[in-house]
Amino acid sequence: MLGKLRFSLTRTRKTVFGRIVNLLGAGEIDDDTWDDLEALLIQADVGVGTTTTVIGRLQHQVVKDGLTHVDQLGTALKQELRSLLPEPAPPAIDEPRLLTVALVVGANGSGKTTTIGKLADLYQRRGRNVLLVAGDTFRAAAIEQLQIWGERAGVPVIAGRSGGDPGAVLYDSIRAARAREIDLIIADTAGRLHTKYNLMQELTKVHSVAAKNVHGAPHETFLVIDAPTGQNALVQAKHFQDAVAVTGVILTKLDGTAKGGMVFAIHQELGLPVRFVGTGERIEDLAEFDADLFVDGLFGD
Repeated sequence: MLGKLRFSLTRTRKTVFGRIVNLLGAGEIDDDTWDDLEALLIQADVGVGTTTTVIGRLQHQVVKDGLTHVDQLGTALKQELRSLLPEPAPPAIDEPRLLTVALVVGANGSGKTTTIGKLADLYQRRGRNVLLVAGDTFRAAAIEQLQIWGERAGVPVIAGRSGGDPGAVLYDSIRAARAREIDLIIADTAGRLHTKYNLMQELTKVHSVAAKNVHGAPHETFLVIDAPTGQNALVQAKHFQDAVAVTGVILTKLDGTAKGGMVFAIHQELGLPVRFVGTGERIEDLAEFDADLFVDGLFGD
């Protein structure tokens, strides 16, 4: 699984971060070094604020340690980037309990439904009894897509009628889970409604149904972010954070983008850990995020 994470960084490593490695190859540190490094980090979607912080810390270290050559910056840059990814608490989805409820939120088109199918497959292979909930009732295609992914993963799916109450679908699913001795519910949620207010209202309602019917639920609320959309995805993400207590991020399509620096922006701007990374199109193409492997993979180590 860790090999999948490294492989998914191939495009980022060969483009923007490859140019960073080349930049840090030789010569003396000058103003152009900082300008070029800043531009490349922003191109990688590290984010303007985070990039400014990293550059500032590196410049301080250069003065403090008396560094003069560009090749001395490589190790320092890796250390600074790694420090941006603190070790998160263990994921609540892995804690033993009679019934765990995980909500999955995110904008339509982010890969949310596909990610739910991959999560179901992953946890079923780990021995969990999984039930999927088609809670995005406002989009008929979302219900059908989740049912297809449920068949692929070999897990049951509970769905209501298109346009129905997503809270009622989750309530029925919780009752069904207890009757069938299911220990993990993964629920899809609405990705887009007519207004931001309506989206928040629906997500808050689903959150409330989980909390009222299962102790401590929802135990996880995963936010799915589409890596290729870059900084625009962070603006969308903040709407979901306003609506529900997001606990972690699943970053999709990392294998298809040069914007792997998104991971740093997510931690710094959203204050959320990245839990999983989508590494391809197949149902098994989902990797747990490992910060050390991620940073090493960016630099080709």
